[in-house]
Amino acid sequence: MAARSKARKRALDILFEAEQRGLPVLELLSERQSLGETPVPEYAAELVRGVASHQPEIDNLISENSVDWTLERMPAVDRNVLRLGSYELLWADDVPDGVAISEAVLLAQDLSTDASPAFVNGLLARIKDLKPTA
Repeated sequence: MAARSKARKRALDILFEAEQRGLPVLELLSERQSLGETPVPEYAAELVRGVASHQPEIDNLISENSVDWTLERMPAVDRNVLRLGSYELLWADDVPDGVAISEAVLLAQDLSTDASPAFVNGLLARIKDLKPTA
């Protein structure tokens, strides 16, 4: 697995854990970085900070473009995969759009339901189409 793919997985772990435990995500990130049990790659930390700083905008985009699924009803893994993918699509200028989407789809494929990869792919493709106006 490539370094950035591992970093995305680690970022997803932190986002998911923070949500499940009801902790501020940046606080959990800081804790994970200081404990050092499982290293947090710099790119993972960058992703977590990016999602945290843009989360209201990201969640709004996901909510507005999801058909028949509210943000709260989505599986937690999917919700956080979509947050990561949306952040990379809209704010990570060094990540090609296709890479951001395919990496998110792979995370969904590995960690979520059978229907999740298609759902993540479709929703991120829609957000990519809105990118010039987002």
